[in-house]
Amino acid sequence: MKDETAVGTTRRIYAALKAQILEGTYGAEALLPSTRALAAELGVSRTTVTAAYEQLLSEGFLESRQGARSRVARLADRQGTGSAATSGRQAGHRVQEEGRAPDVRLSRLGAALCDGPVWMPSASSGLIADFRYGDLSATDFPDKAWRQAVNTALRRRRPRLAYEHPAGSSSLRSALQAYLWRARGLRCEAEQIVVVNGSQQGLDLAARVLVDPGDRVAIEDPGYVMARRAFAAAGAEVIPVAVDAEGLRTDALERVADARLAYVTPSHQFPLGSVLAARRRQELLAWSRRTGAYVLEDDYDGEYRYDIRPIPPLATMVPAENVLYLGTISKSLSPTLRLGYLVVPPPLFPAFAAAKQLIDRHSPVLEQEALAAMIASGAYERHIRKSRRNNGRRREALLTALNAEFGAQVTISGADAGLHVVVWFERLEKTEESALVAGARAAGVGLYPVSPLYAAPDADHRPDRAGIVMGYASLEAAEISRGVAALAEVLRNWTTAPLIA
Repeated sequence: MKDETAVGTTRRIYAALKAQILEGTYGAEALLPSTRALAAELGVSRTTVTAAYEQLLSEGFLESRQGARSRVARLADRQGTGSAATSGRQAGHRVQEEGRAPDVRLSRLGAALCDGPVWMPSASSGLIADFRYGDLSATDFPDKAWRQAVNTALRRRRPRLAYEHPAGSSSLRSALQAYLWRARGLRCEAEQIVVVNGSQQGLDLAARVLVDPGDRVAIEDPGYVMARRAFAAAGAEVIPVAVDAEGLRTDALERVADARLAYVTPSHQFPLGSVLAARRRQELLAWSRRTGAYVLEDDYDGEYRYDIRPIPPLATMVPAENVLYLGTISKSLSPTLRLGYLVVPPPLFPAFAAAKQLIDRHSPVLEQEALAAMIASGAYERHIRKSRRNNGRRREALLTALNAEFGAQVTISGADAGLHVVVWFERLEKTEESALVAGARAAGVGLYPVSPLYAAPDADHRPDRAGIVMGYASLEAAEISRGVAALAEVLRNWTTAPLIA
């Protein structure tokens, strides 16, 4: 007990002296009290003080000479030491007074990454309903099936713990190969699949491997902001291409004949929900062959079509040798698991695998093995069928509520598939979107405007009406009904003039 007390006392003395040195109480080359004097002052043994001094000496805070008292060392980066510290504090005050931040030196990539939010936090607590898109209901997650899959993965004893292949575990890539053929009609080899940490890493890999600074990348407009940011951060010149009721305007691709890449969501355009027409699919692939550009197909929610079979991916068409297919389990299972996959043309596989290895070696193996076991057992596809039914009911509840409350005063886009719709308010101008969002949140309803998804909100193809992206996969039918009713009440009490009767 006495030894433990002495150790604790030594630590307290060490911490107090270190703090005084860093704060400038003891300036550079200042003499510290002798160990005997400080021990007498503190009422502890000299051995205890000596141990604290020795720790400070070993860390470079003190200097000692034979027969002399310990001195404070000169510390180049010390905060608050002597006159240098005083001047630093005064300089800091000047920065605050003038409202200027200290200079920060960033790379071109670092500066580009600062152009936008790092994270979009969910603020659902206290809301009647939060129509945030991209979220799923926690009640839909197959806890039992996932637990069994994890246990199956854990029971596969490995002779040693070692790094996995950067493209992913062989069991998961084989399971995905079979699944993509069954569910999406996509034939590929396991050696074409690269497992990634969600679709966002797939976008980042494509930008790193296929795009040089200054290259042009065609991207849908409106479209997925995080894709636009990934390519812009890589130094690409991002060229917005308008979208209409038949998907990407492929006739506009002629003005980007020198593009290295086109990013598209052909099975369910994000956010407007259109399906790329068969003729335009052919035109897109013909443009790709003619120019040598790659096409990155993001099939982010292809499992969710409610009235017809899922739309076959571009990658199933012949010839599609320049198409990369990007899939994810973020919408089918959970965004928290951070698992996705890229199917790349065989010549690109070595480069993508090497890039994945350089970035993070490989994705977590346990989750990969668990997903492989879940797919192999059939539990994954059973879960998707159940989720499709649950989200079909949520979709129906939203459409019913919107029709009952607003009728012809709103136009709904993208209701045939996916986990969100876009609602256009016929009597509300696009400049009033922010007021609508703020008014709804004050009433307990989380809404998200469509304008930020356009590269240029004043583009000719951007409708003049206010538009809201409404996700429904995280809500239950009763919440959806209450949320839409509360939104209708906001519009009945609109400050200028009631927007609905």
